Amino acid sequence: MKTEHVMMALAIAAAFATLPSITQAASSNPALAGLNTTEAPRVTQVVDNNAVSALEHTHLAVVANTTSAGRVDDALPMNHMQLVLRPSAQRAAALQTLIAAQHDPASAKFHQWLSPEEFGTNFGVADADIAAVKSWLMSRGFTVHGVYPNKLQIDFSGTAGLVRQAFHTQENRYVVNHVTHIANAGDISVPSALREVVVGVAGLNDFRPQPLHVAPQVAQFDRGKSNFNIKQPANSLAGTPGHSAVNFTGGVRGLVPFDMQTIYNVSSLYTSGLTGTGINIAVVEDVDMYTPDWANFVSQFGLGSYGGTFTQFQPQLTPSTGNCTDPGGNSPGGESIETVLDSEYSTAMAPGANIWVATCNDAGSTNFFGGVFTAASNLINNTNPAGRPNIISASYGYGEGFTDAASKTAIDLMWAQGDAEGISVFVSSGDSGSNPSFNGSIINGFGVDANSFATSPNDTGVGGTDTADVLDGTTSKYFNSTLNAQYGSAKSYVPELTWNQSCGNTLAANKLAHVSALQFCKNALIYDPYGFYVTSESGSGGPSSVDYKPSWQRIVRGAAKDQSRDLPDVSLFGGSYGGYSWVILCTGFYPCTPNFTSPVELVGGTSLSAPMFAGIQALIDQGLHNDGLPANQGNAAPTLYELARNEYGGPTGKTPGTLAKCNSSNGTSGTGSCVFHNITTGGNSTQCVQLQGQTTPDCYFYGTSQNFLQFYGPTQLGLTSTSSSTYNSNTAAYAAQPGWSFANGLGTVNAYNLLSAWRAFVNAP
Repeated sequence: MKTEHVMMALAIAAAFATLPSITQAASSNPALAGLNTTEAPRVTQVVDNNAVSALEHTHLAVVANTTSAGRVDDALPMNHMQLVLRPSAQRAAALQTLIAAQHDPASAKFHQWLSPEEFGTNFGVADADIAAVKSWLMSRGFTVHGVYPNKLQIDFSGTAGLVRQAFHTQENRYVVNHVTHIANAGDISVPSALREVVVGVAGLNDFRPQPLHVAPQVAQFDRGKSNFNIKQPANSLAGTPGHSAVNFTGGVRGLVPFDMQTIYNVSSLYTSGLTGTGINIAVVEDVDMYTPDWANFVSQFGLGSYGGTFTQFQPQLTPSTGNCTDPGGNSPGGESIETVLDSEYSTAMAPGANIWVATCNDAGSTNFFGGVFTAASNLINNTNPAGRPNIISASYGYGEGFTDAASKTAIDLMWAQGDAEGISVFVSSGDSGSNPSFNGSIINGFGVDANSFATSPNDTGVGGTDTADVLDGTTSKYFNSTLNAQYGSAKSYVPELTWNQSCGNTLAANKLAHVSALQFCKNALIYDPYGFYVTSESGSGGPSSVDYKPSWQRIVRGAAKDQSRDLPDVSLFGGSYGGYSWVILCTGFYPCTPNFTSPVELVGGTSLSAPMFAGIQALIDQGLHNDGLPANQGNAAPTLYELARNEYGGPTGKTPGTLAKCNSSNGTSGTGSCVFHNITTGGNSTQCVQLQGQTTPDCYFYGTSQNFLQFYGPTQLGLTSTSSSTYNSNTAAYAAQPGWSFANGLGTVNAYNLLSAWRAFVNAP
């Protein structure tokens, strides 16, 4: 150990000797004018492996309450972990100040975006500190693949044994929700000399985010009825958890690009020549898609004349760290439905845009966010401007309760860098109501939570809505009975409610049974005693337990009176009660054919909402670029909230007439000039369960299934609530309301009016 200590001291001393003692930031970029981020190195002591400090919250809290299934072998490869570095308080504050100025039309720094190198020089960690950390990692036997241009990430690899020895934590296996995971058993420790510059290691567990779409359905078109019949597999059970409690015997509706374009009034922009031409939208993924799908989709729905392009690739750093390899899946049987959905429905809204499908392999990394995180981070850190997109859409997520501090910090720093570079980022809020971690299952053991991938103040979180025409009985008013040449039927904007497939859907309860949602759920228990139709499927929203509320989220009526970054910011169509309305995909197994003579796949979820909003942003970007302004707009949310304040009013003061005028429930009546459609019907309070021996917070229990799913025995059933003793519109987690809400944020948009308002806000000529 003494020999090791001496060698380590010599390595650190050599690193210091080759670098300046002070990092001086200098640039001709107007964004950096008057900004002084000069600072001395913070690693000022010799690194002593015998003097270590623990870093709090660097292991998942969930594993503390889970019995280990055994240690992993020391030889287990731990590839492409990310050592996350901590910027100084001075630089962190300076970055926040700069980003605020970049979004302020009155500032000389408005829309003056940074390059990755400028970001790293001014807001990363000093070179001498990076050298010290690198030297320490190599002295412990790790392979360092490279430092990111942002100077906040070091990509390195090793084994579980090296992790145990260097970071003083054991990698174990844990079974959570019937899935085996790898995670570190306790918080990590690092030499005390490095504590000030090290946040932790992203990649010590494999709790990666999940795609946020509902399970796709295969359906056959019924030409006589102009709808689709879902094909039930012959061996499927009639009741499985999460299935819709209402089955539409007359078939279901398959929505297409024409419908989305009509409902959100993007087609009006096409007549002005705005289709997204010249704008690059990157969808970040961890599995490829079958590339002919995109061309099939464009051809089937008449989008080919707009000139959009498609590229699927693996984004690399320069020089490459080797952390992004091809995940595979470019085949009909191996592709990811998520990737297909993201690429096709960003194109549906911006048919002239360049679609970049950026994929990285999860298997080559045990990093928490795996390929999705790597793809996004590599794009944002591409030092070639042509390799950085204008827009990123990420349709993945997990709750903050499943995210360690280092991984969460890495996510937030990544999106902050993207914002400072002018990249607009849209992230799905989730598909399981007030806790996004239970897509396809039922909230249990956890309370209210928010998508850790979306709660950064530097991205825009997108929730999900449902069209209200089916429950309202107004379908003939808003949809034609036959399909047009593009297979669409929407006539105009359609009233919306929060997408919620559970008995917590207040509109369904009222229209179908003339009772409250709570009574609706109690009635359902009588007819479904085993809980086969219990579900948490719904657009997600909730407060962050990590990130503070940005100032721009306080300025609009309805804003939550908390200190948290709240989700979502906006919404678009995500799904429907009873599984009646879906969107149509063109996939490898089920390609689209003229007149739908062969089966197609139907899908939904906030994985649909986010790429569609990314497509709308591409139209905004092109419109502003045509006005002689920069195409890049950075994070859309600050501008969206400013525009919503004009329509909904501020958090206090007189209520403007436009708050009621722009209520989504008005449909086309008087809402033609509105930028936003304020969703005031429904909410995302969904079902939750408490199994024997378990505690589920934020759940109001209304009854008991004596043998839940005919397997779990007596199980309490409830609805997500901020009160365990009362359930009403004030405690439901969460109800829609006038202004902003946890259910749907600011609501949905009229894209044509949004561009007009955006132009006025940025003083476009």
